[in-house]
Amino acid sequence: MSEYRKTYKGGLFFITLTVVGWIDVFTRKEYADILVESLEFCKKEKQLVIFAYVIMPSHIHLIVRRNEGLLSDWLRDFKSHTAKKIIKEIENGGFESRKEWLLHMFKYYAKFQTQNSKYMFWQKSNHPTDLFTEKVIQQKIDYIHHNPVAANIVTEESYYHYSSANPLSPLKMNE
Repeated sequence: MSEYRKTYKGGLFFITLTVVGWIDVFTRKEYADILVESLEFCKKEKQLVIFAYVIMPSHIHLIVRRNEGLLSDWLRDFKSHTAKKIIKEIENGGFESRKEWLLHMFKYYAKFQTQNSKYMFWQKSNHPTDLFTEKVIQQKIDYIHHNPVAANIVTEESYYHYSSANPLSPLKMNE
């Protein structure tokens, strides 16, 4: 990761986590809920403060800060944990019609990375962007909330279930 993209303690960052091959995994509620549960845990136990989010079919955008520890450490652990849980759910859930194809694709992407023994779920890059002015912060929040509209999934930002723009979102934002 370049110096420009490194995180630092206490910084506010816009980050994007993308599934390998832009595979649309989060069209299934079960997998998106794993992300929500994991983010809720991180808020309570890992000092993660979430200001905005959206879970799109193949990626997630977040505006976050970590009060204790490095965000890069949290990213590594979060990606590892969620990848394992989602792949286990794909393997054992019993409802996934694309099970063989998904596992084949995750295995395919893993063969190009020496540290992945069997499957690779998340792309390596996170693209953390340091948010340092109110104007940039608001631009990123607007981008996050407009993402499902731009993708023609919903017509209004507040209609998208897995977004901080929705007042009934399953993931509550920090105040």
